[in-house]
Amino acid sequence: MIHLKQTCWGSESHCHLSRACGRGCCLSAEETDASLSFLPERSTNLLGVRHILLVLSGKGGVGKSTLSTELALALRHHGHRVGILDVDLCGPSIPRMLRVQDRAVHQCDSGWVPVFVGQDRAVALMSIGFLLERPDDAVVWRGPKKNALIKQFVTDVAWGDLDFLIVDTPPGTSDEHISTVEALRPHRLLGAILVTTPQAVSVGDVRRELTFCKKTGLRVLGVVENMSGFVCPHCSGSGIHDSLMFFLLQECTNIFSKGGGEELAKHAGVPFLGCVPLDPQLSQSLEEGKDFIQEFPKSSAFPALAHIAQQILDTSQQSS
Repeated sequence: MIHLKQTCWGSESHCHLSRACGRGCCLSAEETDASLSFLPERSTNLLGVRHILLVLSGKGGVGKSTLSTELALALRHHGHRVGILDVDLCGPSIPRMLRVQDRAVHQCDSGWVPVFVGQDRAVALMSIGFLLERPDDAVVWRGPKKNALIKQFVTDVAWGDLDFLIVDTPPGTSDEHISTVEALRPHRLLGAILVTTPQAVSVGDVRRELTFCKKTGLRVLGVVENMSGFVCPHCSGSGIHDSLMFFLLQECTNIFSKGGGEELAKHAGVPFLGCVPLDPQLSQSLEEGKDFIQEFPKSSAFPALAHIAQQILDTSQQSS
């Protein structure tokens, strides 16, 4: 059993978690499954969202949350308003990555108010991490209950006007993914970004995610190869051009093999968005909740992330 914060998750008339103890831990899987059909559609909360991106991978630990966070920050620095919906219910790590894990979610007439990041409030975030009473609580829920909460996240968060909504998903191709895609299908779903690491074990799992996208009719915007080599900052110097040149010339240590993501994209006939190297400064920024895009422009990962963000911007402009 998990304990959720003593806060209203929505009006009593529509919140599927308001019954029993009021904290969502007494609702059986069968009751929650039945409640899915009776949740009212409040799709007006997404009317102000121009583009919705899903970040997917069949494999855990490849860096989906990292890419979601850094992509949001990069788009923010391009002058866009960005939201992040964290539907990784069992591993909500983005609140910590953005150093807002102690914030609370409140309610307004339109539903839940997301947590805003930074003084400019240009990044909005919704995560189950804000709803747990204790940060170490495990979410021990069956699929139907997860599905109901994901649907409520989609319909009942008052995002306002956003240029991009980035949806960070758990690994796999199961309940949460089907629920997310189906709930977002009526809206402006731009497509999915698939994240892998170079080695064959990861690429094989992400290949299954490509099959999932095909079966659900989800457009694949491209593949990102994360943890793609390590450029030593002491050997390559601190200048952005030096680091980028070393990486492009493959003068780096390929810790997890190399080229798997690019080969996968080529085989599937989808764009290859780029390689993101292992970068101690990127890890540091995530641990400390810093804005990597702003504070580490000379790091080896910066040009790769900036290039990926630019390709997403180009795709969104073409779609518009």
